[in-house]
Amino acid sequence: MMEKGPVSVLVAPLDWGLGHATRCIPIIKELIYQGARVIIATSSGQKTLLKLEFPQLEFLEIPGYDIRYKWGTLLKWTLFFNIPGLLKQIRIENKWLEQILLHHKIDAIISDNRYGLFNSKCFSVFITHQLYIQSGLGSNKKIGSWQLKVGSWINRKIMKWHFKFISKFSECWVHDQEGEFSVAGLLSHSPVTPPIQVKYIGILSRFHHSEKNIEKNSLLILISGPEPQRTEFENILFKQLVGFPMKTFVVRGLPGANQSIPFIQDGIKIFNHLSSHELNELLNSSEFIIARSGYSTIMDLLTLRKNAILVPTRGQTEQEYLGQYIHEKKWMYSVSQKNFNLQKAIYAFEKAELVLPVTPDTKLRNVVEDFLRGINSRYSNHAEENKGVKY
Repeated sequence: MMEKGPVSVLVAPLDWGLGHATRCIPIIKELIYQGARVIIATSSGQKTLLKLEFPQLEFLEIPGYDIRYKWGTLLKWTLFFNIPGLLKQIRIENKWLEQILLHHKIDAIISDNRYGLFNSKCFSVFITHQLYIQSGLGSNKKIGSWQLKVGSWINRKIMKWHFKFISKFSECWVHDQEGEFSVAGLLSHSPVTPPIQVKYIGILSRFHHSEKNIEKNSLLILISGPEPQRTEFENILFKQLVGFPMKTFVVRGLPGANQSIPFIQDGIKIFNHLSSHELNELLNSSEFIIARSGYSTIMDLLTLRKNAILVPTRGQTEQEYLGQYIHEKKWMYSVSQKNFNLQKAIYAFEKAELVLPVTPDTKLRNVVEDFLRGINSRYSNHAEENKGVKY
């Protein structure tokens, strides 16, 4: 009988910003370390980022969701009314996977928030930090009772829809910890869970903490997220950096972009994108950091043992919740983008009495080991069942 080669795993992050791609990096590294063959499915700028990290791996082009964020209440309703479009995209994604499985040897799938990447022929894992989606609809106490009822109804529909698709996968991995050290709070700890096995794999980051000397009076600004919100935040910051006295580094979150790099003044260095190593160095050495309150960014900051100023994307309820949650824990200082003032934000950050949690080690190594062992076991059982069968 032909000996089976290494387990082939398709890893596919969602294309809403770079966070989904960056948090897949430690998973891909662990899979490779444990002897798996990894294929990466990406769209948009994620390929540039991941290609820099893994130039030796095979890449497949996957259709993108192409969601553009607006802001405020409009965003919340826009996302809800986009559900028919999302359902269509999920069907396209699922058909894409069927074709890929016909032409590529794939034993298992790891999907970071891509709902359509499940198939009965493969063991599939859905990765998320949101079991309990915070839509923000119906949560404002100032609105009328009918709006509360509508919001509550929509929240139930979204939860039902969410779990319906997660249940099509074999397992669900959650980027968080259980108990008092939870980073995502309610987002990752739903009162109801999907009808499949849920594993908490801990905090994941592509970065590592070092005792590098911090450069005093240095600011690092990380701009990220889907358009047009990324550009809106960038424009606010660039205007306020004119005449700013502190040594500043700005990373625009534009991998592969052919855009020219703007010049503001001496002492301010702007990059479209940096490698993981270069960004790791800057994060460890910067005294002040300003970033979005995206979950991947928060995991990175906690891994690096860094407090930071978080500015949630307007109307993106997940980031608004995380910003408030982390702010109340005094792990970071969160401030609204509305009327954002750079000088005031840094002053308030300095005055805040912030702490950092001691986060337990990630469970990723053990989870991946169990995952690969399970795939090999499935293959062995299948081979045993077909022993002696003539075709």
